[in-house]
Amino acid sequence: MPALNQPPVVSRPGTGQRKEDMRLNNLLQFVALGLAVLMATAAFASNKASLHFDEAVEVNGQQLPAGEYQLRWEGAGPNVELEFMQGKKEVARTSAKEIQLDQPSAYDAAVVEHSKGKATVSEIRFAGKKNALALGSSERASMGESSSK
Repeated sequence: MPALNQPPVVSRPGTGQRKEDMRLNNLLQFVALGLAVLMATAAFASNKASLHFDEAVEVNGQQLPAGEYQLRWEGAGPNVELEFMQGKKEVARTSAKEIQLDQPSAYDAAVVEHSKGKATVSEIRFAGKKNALALGSSERASMGESSSK
């Protein structure tokens, strides 16, 4: 029995269900957006590395003094553009090919070839990864290209 001076409760069919559907839809949209951001962040993070050179090296004809460098690369598939950065300044850029190693590298490292008084970076390896980047037109990059066909 309704209390005195209280209006009777009128229920509208489906009103509660619509609100619940809207909440579920908003939740699903939020989760989808979160997953998209997470995947984009993970993909972006995998295209960065840091590397320290103990000696001056050459990259694509550009002389780089010894020091700390941040590497960034862009591209999908075996061909990428690799940037060597110091702070926010790009100091060298070269093309590279993604190649597969027989076993994961133990640490981040550069393969430096010494010839005619020059130390030239020919490959970049990443800790715990079986893939590496062969720089420019090095013999290793050419081998990676022919073996991927």
